[in-house]
Amino acid sequence: MSQGTSRSTLAYGTLFIVSAPSGAGKTSLVRALLGRLGDLQVSVSHTTRPQRPGEVDGVNYHFVGVAAFESMIERGDFFEYARVFDNYYGTSRPAVQALLAAGQDVILEIDWQGARQVRAQVPEAESIFILPPSREALRQRLSNRGTDDAAVIERRMRDAISEMSHFDEYRHVIINDDFDTALADLESLIRANRSQLARIKERHAPLLEALLSHGKGVE
Repeated sequence: MSQGTSRSTLAYGTLFIVSAPSGAGKTSLVRALLGRLGDLQVSVSHTTRPQRPGEVDGVNYHFVGVAAFESMIERGDFFEYARVFDNYYGTSRPAVQALLAAGQDVILEIDWQGARQVRAQVPEAESIFILPPSREALRQRLSNRGTDDAAVIERRMRDAISEMSHFDEYRHVIINDDFDTALADLESLIRANRSQLARIKERHAPLLEALLSHGKGVE
């Protein structure tokens, strides 16, 4: 990690960046993934936008005032942040680092601009981009929500095409044609990362020492 963060010798999580255009199914895939894997958390972003009915502070977002958010910017407390429609959104560096240091893998659900900021600071982060199977399928998914008129859907499609143009900046790409297949692909990426030699050495040092020690319990 950057900015002086040291790794634990026994456990340290991996930072996963997951991006996708609106309607590609990213949120549903990540939610389902959390139900299948342990030691995995989704980072909760900070925002200055008003809390909406039904939202829970600390679950949907950390809701803070503009002055508090700008103080966090000055302290360098964000991996990435942006101002969107007069509201700030950002990913807390201390919160993510605390989870990683505790051995938790952490998912950041952020757009390509935020992903670019994070990769510049954490080049070892794993990045995953989720694509729809076609523009037609994406348009249908956006229409099926039933919450937006035709003009809004067209704007979302333009935004989605712009977002998708950055897919080749990511290490892994999943095409969400069939949900179960896409979920299995996403899960396999997490599991494969956990089986890498460096991760095994960090997380299972006592086991490796016990297995490889000489003259202890060997007949």
